[in-house]
Amino acid sequence: MNADNSSSRHTDDDIPQAIDWLGNPVSCADCPHEENRVSGLCDLGRACVRDLRARRIDRFFSLNPALADNYLDHPFFEVRSIAARYAMPFRLLPLLFDVEPDVRAVALTRLPAARVLALRSDPDRRVRIALARKLAGEDLLPLLHDPDYQVRLHAARSANEALLVGLIDDPEPDIRREAARRVPLTHLPAMIADPEPLVRIEVARRLPSARLHLLLVDPDFRVRYVVVERIALDELGPFLRDGDEAVRELAQQRTASERKE
Repeated sequence: MNADNSSSRHTDDDIPQAIDWLGNPVSCADCPHEENRVSGLCDLGRACVRDLRARRIDRFFSLNPALADNYLDHPFFEVRSIAARYAMPFRLLPLLFDVEPDVRAVALTRLPAARVLALRSDPDRRVRIALARKLAGEDLLPLLHDPDYQVRLHAARSANEALLVGLIDDPEPDIRREAARRVPLTHLPAMIADPEPLVRIEVARRLPSARLHLLLVDPDFRVRYVVVERIALDELGPFLRDGDEAVRELAQQRTASERKE
């Protein structure tokens, strides 16, 4: 196809003209990959490394992964970032110092953990979040105490049970909920007075049934409802007179079911 016809047709991205990252029209005439176009490994307006659109750049590298190493120093950060997904891993170390956070984040995901630990103090939270998703064990500790809530949350999701103990008093409810879901059972009683009902619900779901009486008079009906679902039948008495109708009905249903049996 010629450049004029290619640039004037609508594409799958519904953009009538392919433009590069500087806003200039893209043409096949001066492209260094003529052989790729002829063999169908690139397609102006759909799979093109010179295009502004990330989807088209990614299609180009998916068709031509061997060319990714050649674009790791491209002036457009989107090209560097996408090329990093396909390049040989040993070529990625310099990208850990790239000026663009997106590039650093992609590079670290493909390198050994030991090579990227320094990025735990990266100034951009996107990089630290990517690192929190990658790391495990003691390597996560600094990120579990990161000043950014989203970084701590992703680190909590990657952390093992023992590390979650340190998040029981985190200021963010979502992070305490994550701790309540997986913290060792011996530490759950420390969370029964958490100020956030959604955290206490998670506690009620996991607390051994013999200790559910600790939540007997919880001020939130949702917590008491979960308690009624799990507590021993001979301890349902107080809930038959609960101030919440849904809690009373569930207690009555469980009691009636036991009598039938």
